[in-house]
Amino acid sequence: MSPSSETAQGGRRLVIVESPAKAKTIKGYLGPGYIVEASVGHIRDLPGTAAEVPDKYTGEVRRLGVDVDHDFAPIYVVNSDKKAQVTKLKQLLAESDELFLATDEDREGEAIAWHLQQVLKPKVPVKRMVFHEITKDAIQQAVANPRELNQRLVDAQETRRILDRLYGYEVSPVLWKKVMPKLSAGRVQSVATRLVVERERERIAFTAASYWDLTATFGTGRTPADAANPETFGARLAAVDGKRIASGRDFGQDGRLKTQGTLHLDEQAARALAAALEQTSFGVRSVESKPYRRSPYAPFRTTTLQQEASRKLGFGAKRTMQVAQKLYENGFITYMRTDSTTLSETAVTAARVQVTQLYGADYLPDAPRVYASKVKNAQEAHEAIRPSGDRFRTPAETSLSGDEFRLYELIWMRTVASQMKDAVGQSVTVRVGGTSSDRRDVEFSASGKIITFHGFLKAYVEGADDPNAELDDRERRLPQVTQGDPLSAEQLTPEGHSTKAPARFTEASLVKELEDREIGRPSTYASIIDTIINRKYVFKKGTALVPSFLSFAVVNLLEKHFGRLVDYDFTARMEDDLDRIANGEAQSVPWLKRFYFGEGEAAAVGGAAEAGNGDGDHLGGLKELVTDLGAIDAREISSFPLNDEITLRVGRYGPYVEKAAAVEGEPGQRADIPDELPPDELTVELAEELLAKPSGDFELGADPVSGNMLVAKDGRYGPYVTEILPEGTPKTGKNAVKPRTASLLKTMSLDTVTLQDALQLLSLPRVVGVDAEGVEITAQNGRYGPYLKKGTDSRSLTSEEQMFTVTLEEALAIYAQPKQRGRAAAAPPLKELGTDPVSERPVVVKDGRFGPYVTDGETNATLRKDDEVESITPERGYELLAEKRARGPVKKVAKKAPAKKAAAKKTTTAKTTTAKKTVAKKTVAKKTTTAGKATAAKKATSAAASPDAG
Repeated sequence: MSPSSETAQGGRRLVIVESPAKAKTIKGYLGPGYIVEASVGHIRDLPGTAAEVPDKYTGEVRRLGVDVDHDFAPIYVVNSDKKAQVTKLKQLLAESDELFLATDEDREGEAIAWHLQQVLKPKVPVKRMVFHEITKDAIQQAVANPRELNQRLVDAQETRRILDRLYGYEVSPVLWKKVMPKLSAGRVQSVATRLVVERERERIAFTAASYWDLTATFGTGRTPADAANPETFGARLAAVDGKRIASGRDFGQDGRLKTQGTLHLDEQAARALAAALEQTSFGVRSVESKPYRRSPYAPFRTTTLQQEASRKLGFGAKRTMQVAQKLYENGFITYMRTDSTTLSETAVTAARVQVTQLYGADYLPDAPRVYASKVKNAQEAHEAIRPSGDRFRTPAETSLSGDEFRLYELIWMRTVASQMKDAVGQSVTVRVGGTSSDRRDVEFSASGKIITFHGFLKAYVEGADDPNAELDDRERRLPQVTQGDPLSAEQLTPEGHSTKAPARFTEASLVKELEDREIGRPSTYASIIDTIINRKYVFKKGTALVPSFLSFAVVNLLEKHFGRLVDYDFTARMEDDLDRIANGEAQSVPWLKRFYFGEGEAAAVGGAAEAGNGDGDHLGGLKELVTDLGAIDAREISSFPLNDEITLRVGRYGPYVEKAAAVEGEPGQRADIPDELPPDELTVELAEELLAKPSGDFELGADPVSGNMLVAKDGRYGPYVTEILPEGTPKTGKNAVKPRTASLLKTMSLDTVTLQDALQLLSLPRVVGVDAEGVEITAQNGRYGPYLKKGTDSRSLTSEEQMFTVTLEEALAIYAQPKQRGRAAAAPPLKELGTDPVSERPVVVKDGRFGPYVTDGETNATLRKDDEVESITPERGYELLAEKRARGPVKKVAKKAPAKKAAAKKTTTAKTTTAKKTVAKKTVAKKTTTAGKATAAKKATSAAASPDAG
């Protein structure tokens, strides 16, 4: 029976989903008789500020939003920006005969449904409607087969929410007091930050090692039959006199050789060996051939989609999930927050049909492929992420474009490939030997791969985090050789190498690391990464995640005084405990008691109770940890010695380096650290340079005319000179006097600028003279460089110095030339980067009005502070363009028409009513303007302590 015919018999039904886009799509599948409305996300939550808590609650309950003394009862309040929507939902419910709660099928969706039921208090039958894709069949099946609300999932989500609230609201204030105001801590975000900081510590401690080897090009002496079958091949030196040649993996972090029995070649030894091999006869010592087989990758789940979208499309985790959300809500893919790699029978059939249609029956395995989940406690009720429906639309059939097309194509290809045959072929290793003129036995090695049947690789090849990694479909053919064949060395080249510091995490690799350690839920990783970036704990340099100096101080405090809270195993065990609660194997309240109050309160939890840094006899709870902060030395926590004299300190206004005074009792030297300097680049030498730079205000001398002191300063927009006005000079009002200010020229610097330079700069604009009609001509320095001005006519000067030297005759000659109209001829690009994977247009670096920028002819993106034209990579250029597209065009704000004045004759009552309406309108307008920005608008308490989401 269809939903429409049921509705005709059963009356009017209200279906509530989370988003308007989802509501619109589902409405089209249900037809008349169904009212589909959105809750617009969560309608109720723990209070964000104490002001939102009802007056009957006081003390700790008011601060936390949780009554820890009464079974951790949460205080829920309807979000202020959702009250109007709740009123609307209540009105629609009053006119309905049945309520369907159709929020997402995961734990959070279950909790939203429960909150809706609690707030709306329906008096009509309530049913839980779940689906994993938004297609007509799926929606109609969900209506026909509703279920009851799953209270265990609700309890698990509520426990997680309360846990995160307690963690954030108890630990964050410690950071405010001991490090800096408005910081935050979170159960998963603090651990994620620690991972990034630890990787940077490894980079700081890293010592590079150099090593050499030889590469050779060998030839068989035969004429190649065709290009696919070469008769020359490259090989690398593998051993000398039976000793393996040391490579990068044989060296430790300290730069020393850690592998015994290997031969470490330096440059001199490598070159000497190459010379000794010039006349050597070489031959094939062995040929080893092995079958090559590669099976398809499993269909996407949340984390693998984020990783692959990062590698292939340059998307961050947040952007991936935003695009996937749109695809899901518009019916193109199944639910995108899933731990499962399972495909339904319908999906397997659809994929197998497309394999046959697109690639032929030879590419279809005899039996469907089944993928077992490798994720602990995966919610197997969900499917993997795949195209929706019982027939997959090819990307060309979707009418999608831009990011949505590209992500859908990725999901579609991966799903189809998962049901294809293995790729097969042969892997070959050839060993080549010879004896040098000084009687040393040498052996070179070469590896090749030939794919005889590409199988699933015809449809999809997975990317790699390592740009040097060889992809699965990469072939390397070797000549047909057999043991004993003679070979000639066409080229022998000594090559030097240097070990590299551990690579910084990218968003994709951090997601993988968190998942491998079983920390947090995969569905929250995108928001976690977004949080640590927004909190200034991490910033991006290209695709790498770089920890700030602030994060070093925060992690230092947490490790020393809240060790188990940022312990990786402890955090993973907490996740296990939360899963046990969801499965009904543990109870929420005893677990929360043990975590918060310590082992004396409950015995229901095992290892996760070890929240403190106890000695083993006593396992303290979170409350005990944050009670006594006297042992935390704020200065010691935020201090990191670079050597015996220079210390890095993280202050309340940012990081700086400090050098002790040569004489005790005298002030030392201090210098601010540039914004976004990667910590591993702060060396003692750089610190000395920063300390040697002039800082503060430099008195240059008195202006001989005004008598005011002229000073040089280093400002936010660069160095400049200004005058100090006498005390009592009015700074506001009609008679206000502003000090003269001028930026230093490009050829000047703070440590060399003189009083004469300052007087010259402050003389601008300089009167050059007047023309024949008596119009004054001045030389000025402007936003776009030096120029002449005559009335409203401006002409550019060729140099800054010309402002002070240009004569009237020269100025008149410049004005005698016809003014250039339109744009000048385009300057050649500074650098070519390649073809953008999104727009498929060539990307170049150009020099613009505001500095160098990348462009594909459609989108322009200014280079960031750390980007240099010489070293910028194509990937970095594509990323800048992608970020600019994601931000969208700058919206122009229309000017409001002036409000009409109220009629003079109005009664007092009428005026009061009008005033109230005006206030109401302003309030509504303000709410509209700030919609979707509630987190940013919260006061310091909630803004700093709202890492509840992780």
